[in-house]
Amino acid sequence: MTDPSPETCLDPTPLVDSDHPAVQALARQHATGGSDRERAIALYHAVRDDYRYDAYRIDLDADSMRASSVLSLGYGWCVPKAALLAAACRAAGIPARLGYADVRNHLSTERMRQTMKTDVFIWHGYTDIWLDGAWRKATPAFNIELCERFGLHPLEFDGVNDSIYHPFDRSGNRHMEYLAQRGAFAEMPLQRMVEDFRRVYPGWIGGGQTASQLHSGDFLADIALEPAAGTRPS
Repeated sequence: MTDPSPETCLDPTPLVDSDHPAVQALARQHATGGSDRERAIALYHAVRDDYRYDAYRIDLDADSMRASSVLSLGYGWCVPKAALLAAACRAAGIPARLGYADVRNHLSTERMRQTMKTDVFIWHGYTDIWLDGAWRKATPAFNIELCERFGLHPLEFDGVNDSIYHPFDRSGNRHMEYLAQRGAFAEMPLQRMVEDFRRVYPGWIGGGQTASQLHSGDFLADIALEPAAGTRPS
């Protein structure tokens, strides 16, 4: 499969809905600066920090997965937040596409560990942004408050270097390992995601469901129950 070119990553799609009025407004408000690089950095920080990360309230229904859903809900997880950043970049005239990888996350909650039965997260989402003649990876998932609570290094994006999860947290404990790349897409491959999530996580999203079994849980409250940064085993 050939990765999409910059020219094919400017138009809206059903799930990267850069033509949505709220996405257009986000781009107008935050895409500030004299260059695409400066505008992309500003958009990255707006998506990363203004919309909190919530790994429990996952719903794979199309209405909940499209970029604009993060704006209406006020929160998201890595896949729709990456879609929002891509949509906002497109609305600002900057080519952007979606990238996905399988990762091993050493930081989760007890409820997640019991439900998922694994620390491997498939289809982790990030954004590819076309800047200065190259694709730059940007991962706007973890808001700054979450990083402070977990003792993580906040992910910064400078428009030059790839912004991907750090392998270790601030205390030197394992944080994130990239296991496999799934490629880049102009549109979210939602049907493939749904099929894989139901197969890999039958206790989390099984049968004909689209919503996570954790959807009614309180992610932030469960985070508070986890060992403090610096006391977790490596």
